[in-house]
Amino acid sequence: MKVEEIFQVYKENIMPTYNKVPLVFVKGKGSRLWDINGKAYLDFFPGWGVGSLGHCHPRVMQGLRDQAGKLIFVPNNYYHPFQAKLAKELIYWSFPGKVFFANSGAEANEGAIKLARKFGAATGRYEIITFENAFHGRTLATLAATGQKKYQTGFCPMPEGFKQVKFNDIAALKQAITDKTVAIMFELVQGEGGVNIAEKDFVIELRKICDEKGLLLIIDEVQTGIGRTGKMFCYQHYGITPDIMTLAKALAGGLPIGVMIAKKEFSDLLTPGMHASTFGGGPVICKASLGVFKAIQKEKLLKNCQNMGEYLFEKLNLLKAAHPAIKDVRGIGLMFGIELNIDGKQVFDKCLGRGLLINCTHEKVLRLMPALNINKNEIDKAVKILEEVFKECT
Repeated sequence: MKVEEIFQVYKENIMPTYNKVPLVFVKGKGSRLWDINGKAYLDFFPGWGVGSLGHCHPRVMQGLRDQAGKLIFVPNNYYHPFQAKLAKELIYWSFPGKVFFANSGAEANEGAIKLARKFGAATGRYEIITFENAFHGRTLATLAATGQKKYQTGFCPMPEGFKQVKFNDIAALKQAITDKTVAIMFELVQGEGGVNIAEKDFVIELRKICDEKGLLLIIDEVQTGIGRTGKMFCYQHYGITPDIMTLAKALAGGLPIGVMIAKKEFSDLLTPGMHASTFGGGPVICKASLGVFKAIQKEKLLKNCQNMGEYLFEKLNLLKAAHPAIKDVRGIGLMFGIELNIDGKQVFDKCLGRGLLINCTHEKVLRLMPALNINKNEIDKAVKILEEVFKECT
């Protein structure tokens, strides 16, 4: 199909739920993407963090190819070895608990919400406190948990049982807790909210409050998990452990997966028939995900994330010093937000024209989340493009 024909088919046959960029990609390798015309792009925002190993990583592709010819699907009332192996791997890297497999971050968060409500049912507790500028998904329950009104417009009334308070504000949180509160749910880095990072004292106090009041601490690591911040999970930077953690994006190297992990003392509350996911944790997905863990270990990608994150942070701060269009640079590992004093769309568009793929959220925050195996040459190229664009924009 030709480009214009593809655009027309989309217009006629696919719901317009995305702001589409007029590019048709046909091939990817590492941190490079090629469009239908053969033009190469440097991808510094691979699928909202899905492509944490870049595109078509050999270990992921090997797992995919090995399994696809043997068994693609088996329902979850049977056993298969790779779901068992992946669950064991997840528990090894996180905390003693049990795993529920789904297909997306929203599904994982739905599972966490249901588990929290089941935990509180005996005492009549059901309310979950979340935070302003949070993002937890687009199903109705996760949308109600999301602290951004723009995503809720047109879908009200929202399901009850959620309260939003100011992020990093312990006083506001304490005031919101009632005898109906059962859990606190939050992201350690609010990606969609503008790359807002939780303060360490705030997180430690959250853990303390949950312990004192018998609340569940739910950490949404859909975007920060699987090495993005330089540790396997972002909570490991804070010296605390969640009661429930959710994962998705980077977990299977580009294939759809969602995971909820709950501590053992809560994990058996959901019994047969209470919750399910038809395709969750299938053989092909699990084999690919095991390839992700193997790559992270064998290629020392957590260390590379730390080193390249420091290198990129230094480069971005040099840009900030030279260009008044940049208000702030913040980040952790290889997850960065560049807050601007100008409209971000023009920067996005100009970077796109020069072959650099980034993201803009909240109109003035550029998001950079390159693959964990990014190298200095690729960072230098991206920063050079950004520098050219900022010179043009100011």
